[in-house]
Amino acid sequence: MHVRVLGSAAGGGFPQRNCNCPNCHGVRTGSIKATPRTQSSIAVSSNAVDWVLFNTSPDLLAQLAAFPTLQPARAIRDTAIKAIVFMDSQIDHTTGLLMLREGCPHEIYCSDMVFEDLSTGFPLFEMLKHWNGGINRHPIPLDGNSFSIAGIDNLSFTAIPVTGKAPPYSPHRNDAHVGDNIGIKVTDDVSGKAVFYAPGLGEVTDQTRQLMSEADCLLIDGTFWEEDEMRVVGLGEKKAADMGHLPQSGAGGMLDVLRPMNKPRKILIHINNTNPILNEESEQRQRVLDEGVEVSYDGMEVEL
Repeated sequence: MHVRVLGSAAGGGFPQRNCNCPNCHGVRTGSIKATPRTQSSIAVSSNAVDWVLFNTSPDLLAQLAAFPTLQPARAIRDTAIKAIVFMDSQIDHTTGLLMLREGCPHEIYCSDMVFEDLSTGFPLFEMLKHWNGGINRHPIPLDGNSFSIAGIDNLSFTAIPVTGKAPPYSPHRNDAHVGDNIGIKVTDDVSGKAVFYAPGLGEVTDQTRQLMSEADCLLIDGTFWEEDEMRVVGLGEKKAADMGHLPQSGAGGMLDVLRPMNKPRKILIHINNTNPILNEESEQRQRVLDEGVEVSYDGMEVEL
């Protein structure tokens, strides 16, 4: 199985255009050792020819240009993207779909709640009907049963609901529904190797912990270092939990969750611009590395 990290930052990217926090100012001026990142998305394939795209970042066009494999040029118009899976309906995970309008209809896999949000509150699916019908929607089962994706050989997908937040525009932002956010285990049916992807994870339930422990690689929520990170850098009072993310540090944080898991390779993704682990010379970055946890970057490739 081939996994490509197209984008590794949280919403707004890194640096965020209007932000002058220590990280954003530092990477712009070169006063810290850090690497710019685009907004989070990954692509997965069993054969390096046919790919599934997970989320469509607002930075999607730049991400596709940086990964020519997704444009194999076998015909006058071509793409290697066979299907798109939405993990949630957040702006930073879906807006890029508009940039793919010339290739409609697209095969879209998403939960019922994501389909509702993207048909009403942020009606991408309705807008795209004006381009060759827009999308062909495929429901994602959330009962633990695996599903397959047409055109993608030798990969099985198992989705579970995870604790997170619906987008700010959603009518049920503060009224959580099953399927607002999902995590997905992708299994190579030939090798048996599996990756678990969950860029938005507010709480690790027993079911989530089990799938994480069974995987060979984790691409897991790395949004915030600490619960009150936004307050610490002077950007507001919202806490990590308010935004549906489990921070890395603190009792019961992501590092505590990951520590006893000996099997999987552990990689943080969806990293907010305020997170000090983006500074490669920070104490926090070193603490993450000392735990055997990696920090993803745009263009990172994982082979399983």
